[in-house]
Amino acid sequence: MTDLVVRRLMIDLKEPFARRWNGGDAFRSAWLNALSMGFPVGEQMFIDSLRDGLKALPESKRAYFASEIQGFVGQEATHRHLHALYNKQLDAQGFENGQEKRLIKRLEKLASMKLDPRHAVAITAATEHFTAIFAGWMLETPQNLEGADPRLKTLWLWHSAEETEHRCIAFDLYRALGGNEKWRRFWFRFVTVQFLFELMRQTVQNLWDDKALFSLTTWRSAASMMLGKQGLVRYGFKHWRAYFSQDFHPSHQDGTASETWLRENEDLFRVVSRSPA
Repeated sequence: MTDLVVRRLMIDLKEPFARRWNGGDAFRSAWLNALSMGFPVGEQMFIDSLRDGLKALPESKRAYFASEIQGFVGQEATHRHLHALYNKQLDAQGFENGQEKRLIKRLEKLASMKLDPRHAVAITAATEHFTAIFAGWMLETPQNLEGADPRLKTLWLWHSAEETEHRCIAFDLYRALGGNEKWRRFWFRFVTVQFLFELMRQTVQNLWDDKALFSLTTWRSAASMMLGKQGLVRYGFKHWRAYFSQDFHPSHQDGTASETWLRENEDLFRVVSRSPA
C-alpha cells in the first residue's frame, strides 16, 4: 500500500481564464475541458463505490484498506471541488456540459440495478486505469500544456500526479472483495467505449461552442496531440492493452514522473493530511 497525502492546491479558480487557455490552442483547450466536465460526477461515484466496497469487506480486512481509502477519498474530493470551480468558469463562457447530464442519468440507471458493490468498484478500477494512463502521458509530455494559463497548468499536472499516486487502490479493493477476472475485463471494455465516446462527444461540443470545429488548425493540433510520435494513442495503447493480462497490476505503470513532480513542486500545495502506510 502507499502513503497517500491529501493536498490543498494553492491556486485561485474563481477568477476567469481565457476560452483557449491552453496556449491559444482550441483543441488542446477543448479536450482538457471535456475531461474536466465529467470529473465532479465521476469522482463522486468513485468515492461512493470505494466506501461501499469497504463496508462489504470482511471485518478482518477493513483496517488494511480503511486509511488508504480515506486518503483516496480526500484526494478525489479535492479534485472534485477544484474541477467544479473550473467547470463553473466554462459554464460562464457558454460551454454546454452535456456530458455531466448524461453521466448522471447513466449512474442513476446503474444504481437502480442494485448490483453487487464489486461491480461499481470494478468500474472505478477501470476508469482509474484510464485516468492513470492520461496522467502519465500528461506528466511525460509537458509540451501539451505549453503556454497554458499557469493556474490550469498547475491543476492538470497536480491532478495527474495524484491520479498516478492512487492508481492501485480500487484495483486492490476489487481483488480483496473476491472480484473475478471476467467481470474486471468486462467492465474495462465497457468503460473504454463509454469513456472515449463521451470524451470525444464533449470535445466536439466544446469546439462547436468555441466556433473552432471546422478549423483546419484545430484538427492539425488534434492529430499531433493524439497520433504524433509522443501522442496519447501511441503512449496509451500498451498500457490499455496491459489491463487484460492475467498478471496485470496498476503498479506496473511507472510512477516516477508523478513522484518527481510532487517533490519538485511542493511550493504549489499544502499538505492537509497523510494516511499511514
